[in-house]
Amino acid sequence: MRTKMPTSGRRAFLLGAAALSGAPLLSAQQPSAPPLPDPLRPPDQVTAFGEGRSATIPLARSGDQWHGQDVEVTTTLRTAQGRAERSVSITAPQTRLTRLRLRWHGSFPAACRFLGDHWERSYGDLEWRGFVGERLMPWYFLAHDGQVPHGYGVKTGAASVCCWQADAGGITLWLNVGNGGAGVELGTRRLEAATIVTRKGHAAEHPLAAARAFCQTMCEAPRLAARPIYGSNNWYYAYGRNVSSASSLKDAALMAELSPADSPNRPFAVLDMGWGAARDGAGPVAQTAASYPDMAALAQQMKALNVRPGIWTRPTLTVEKRAESWRLPPAGGRSKGDLITIDPSIPEALAYIGESIATIRGWGYELIKHDFSTFDLTGRWGFEMGPDLTDRAWHFHDRSRTTAEIILDLYRTIRRNAGDAVVIGCNTIGHLSAGLVEADRIGDDTSGREWSRTRKMGVNTLAFRMAQHNTFFAADPDCVPITADIPWDLTRQWLDLVARSGTALFLSADPAAVAADRKPALKAALAAAARAQEPGVPLDWMNTTTPQQWRLDGKTVRYDWYQGD
Repeated sequence: MRTKMPTSGRRAFLLGAAALSGAPLLSAQQPSAPPLPDPLRPPDQVTAFGEGRSATIPLARSGDQWHGQDVEVTTTLRTAQGRAERSVSITAPQTRLTRLRLRWHGSFPAACRFLGDHWERSYGDLEWRGFVGERLMPWYFLAHDGQVPHGYGVKTGAASVCCWQADAGGITLWLNVGNGGAGVELGTRRLEAATIVTRKGHAAEHPLAAARAFCQTMCEAPRLAARPIYGSNNWYYAYGRNVSSASSLKDAALMAELSPADSPNRPFAVLDMGWGAARDGAGPVAQTAASYPDMAALAQQMKALNVRPGIWTRPTLTVEKRAESWRLPPAGGRSKGDLITIDPSIPEALAYIGESIATIRGWGYELIKHDFSTFDLTGRWGFEMGPDLTDRAWHFHDRSRTTAEIILDLYRTIRRNAGDAVVIGCNTIGHLSAGLVEADRIGDDTSGREWSRTRKMGVNTLAFRMAQHNTFFAADPDCVPITADIPWDLTRQWLDLVARSGTALFLSADPAAVAADRKPALKAALAAAARAQEPGVPLDWMNTTTPQQWRLDGKTVRYDWYQGD
């Protein structure tokens, strides 16, 4: 369950300029060709930014260090697991830093194309593109010259929110080290802001294979479930209305009927928004809707049907009055009034969030899907973010840590209190949640009402974030809605792709739309999803945002996503 906010314009970054050069690590060119940018060598230019629109702090280089005012930036080349990487650390005892810009000069081939990632979920907008110097590519990007794909990025779990730009003269890395919409107060500590990694591609290597290998380089310790994750979720046919323990048990029974009876990998049946008493999914979790009188008993009844109970929650929003002192300041579309957005930088507030998750796990739910935290903490959806992740002039209660550090602490608290439950992050920052969740919702919502939305959000994110599947976490491309509003011929194609792609499959099936002649296809899809498979490969993704040709199970499959349009 997610509510959308309107897109607002964002100013683009101004690219820095410098004239130094260095020996490249990544090069697929002839010796006479200009060198590719190489972020494993010292940057050609480093600039720091404090609070205010004109708070630029030029830094002068001394070896691997850059100094200006009280700011010191150190970039250190080191070796980890046999690979070279460059760490970026910062000290600023007096200056409230917001961003850092690192610039490397070099030249990509004129025909080069680039694929970047997104801040949190994607929004149907990932694609290979040519040179767009102002384009922000969060976390990492691939550069493909027609023959060889190279990877540039930062390791997962960074203490800053990072993005790249690529232009005809080089590459720029931005590190957002701010605290909310203001600067961080580091005091005497040194911030280990990010670790830069690269990967040199190989001739004739498929770009997706290169991307998967690079994701493994960025994420050294993913947390993966022992078996594939699949099941049901009631959101896209119910949308939180007219749901109850009885309807949830009906969903669970349908899932048990459709799932492979002989598989030891049992499906999940996930309750989405609607089980709580407060609006918009707000806590406290102990206050459940009248139609859900006993959450623990419901979990046991679902297990008796031979499915695994799962549940959705919004941990960063509450109506509990004692949370008033934990309220975050207004920003963007952040909730107001009785709805209190919790500041997780406050120890007592973070403990409250942890207790909520522990309560849910104590009820017996074996999958916990936490949602909305990026929007709650920034007041923006990923498609609204740009140079500024959030509105300016507000900060968390604890100003000594960066936004990224505070979010990481939130994810770790949820993970710890979830115990052995499978955790799915939704509206989470994948580069920060990697290693702390078993699965992650990699794209924005599909739809049980509009096929065009499922096509845009679902197919695009599955193709362009397939590299993160089982390298960061299990990829969840969102549900396959089965409703009367979506033609079955279109639903069946999306169902087939997700089921055979190897990613997490969740059906959102209106019992009234599950006709007898559709059950064989549903059973076949769930049987496929229950077993481990090779990740699907989009074959035409270099030329379209909605790939139609896929390699699945070693075979080429073509889908018609625009059928009937």
